[in-house]
Amino acid sequence: MAQVLEFKLPDLGEGLTEAEIVRWLVQVGDVVAIDQPVVEVETAKAMVEVPCPYGGVVTARYGEEGTELPVGAPLLTVAVGAPVADGSAGSTGAGTADGHEGSGNVLVGYGTGAPPARRRRVRPGEPVRPVAPAAPAVALGSVETAAAPVTAPEQPHGPGSATAPERPDGPVPVISPLVRRLARENGLDLRKLRGSGPEGLILRADVEHALRAATAPVAAPRAATAPPVAAPVAQSAPAAGTSSGTRVPLRGVRGAVADKLSRSRREIPDATCWVDADATELMNARTAMNAAGGPKISLLAMLARICTAALARFPELNSTVDMEAREVVRLEQVHLGFAAQTERGLVVPVVRDAHTRNAESLGAEFARLTEAARTGTLTPAQLTGGTFTLNNYGVFGVDGSTPIINHPEAAMLGVGRIVPKPWVHEGELAVRQVVQLSLTFDHRVCDGGTAGGFLRYVADCVEQPAVLLRTL
Repeated sequence: MAQVLEFKLPDLGEGLTEAEIVRWLVQVGDVVAIDQPVVEVETAKAMVEVPCPYGGVVTARYGEEGTELPVGAPLLTVAVGAPVADGSAGSTGAGTADGHEGSGNVLVGYGTGAPPARRRRVRPGEPVRPVAPAAPAVALGSVETAAAPVTAPEQPHGPGSATAPERPDGPVPVISPLVRRLARENGLDLRKLRGSGPEGLILRADVEHALRAATAPVAAPRAATAPPVAAPVAQSAPAAGTSSGTRVPLRGVRGAVADKLSRSRREIPDATCWVDADATELMNARTAMNAAGGPKISLLAMLARICTAALARFPELNSTVDMEAREVVRLEQVHLGFAAQTERGLVVPVVRDAHTRNAESLGAEFARLTEAARTGTLTPAQLTGGTFTLNNYGVFGVDGSTPIINHPEAAMLGVGRIVPKPWVHEGELAVRQVVQLSLTFDHRVCDGGTAGGFLRYVADCVEQPAVLLRTL
């Protein structure tokens, strides 16, 4: 006897409350194994594969590609113990046939040790027998969900309808603490809302809908004798003097970047200083190191090693600001972020404990994280927790920039392109490899003297790599 189990979008961690379906990896009728990835989703942090904790036959999928689902929304249903084409049961592993608990390994982005994918389709004429007859699918927004049998007519309602009866005493089911805080800060009673999520779960859209309804102007009462007239749907028109254009939703990685950069501009009083440096000796040193054999060392790895040495001398720049406590928190570990441009937008992977690594180790980690960024397999843990950022915008062919600090960090070092330029070297005019370095820093954590000292030390190490020998 087959039992149909519902697999919901799991808690993604890192404060993430929704994800967009990018690509389904299974079809209805496929046989899936425990912990087999079934769908590829994109969150505000990264693109990851979601493994299913059940083994059996896929009987339904909820949501088309491009649909954004909240955490807790149904992803698919699996018939556990259903007969498949070879006559065996559609359960592939312990923990599903009897207890139906599954593996539980559904933490997105951290892997579950999934077995090789198995994609068998049930042949026509071999039905999957669920416990109860499947209800027809109905559309709820852009997400398909199973229609429950209705025993009594319900009053129509929309997301966050304030006409819902008050809930009894006890916890109110809410999709995330962020939604609960949003309601609390705006004085909204969650007990008066009817959630549009599964089993009445209150989503962020419900709270926002209720807040908009509370602030909307009240329409004049309609005459009692006037017949009801359907109001036309208002079409959004471009503002006067502007032309219409294509609207691109700010969501996923692009939306997260927009939120973080906007917050940085609002909260951080930043300043920028810059200097030109002769990078000829640094380039020569890199050539000599790579000629000696072993793994190739990138220029970014050498600049990162210089950064960690500079932060050891100027720890003020490896810090964050706690405005509620009115304290500057100086951090002991250096978790070095580096900006990487991908097809999905700008991401900042983080090299953990960069202060304990040499140039070779830094180069290997940069290569590994860069490849993961290009393939969209970075996990949330690899994109958060940075304390200082290195931004090599020279790869775009520009000399200088005033980048926005990666909130909540306190500084970012920018590196322009290295190009031949006229330079006074040993009292004579010569053509040297010149680079422009810039430091954008939070003026709350230090003054210009500290920032200038940091940047000057970096420039000295670029011009004379032997200066690093003092700290090695």
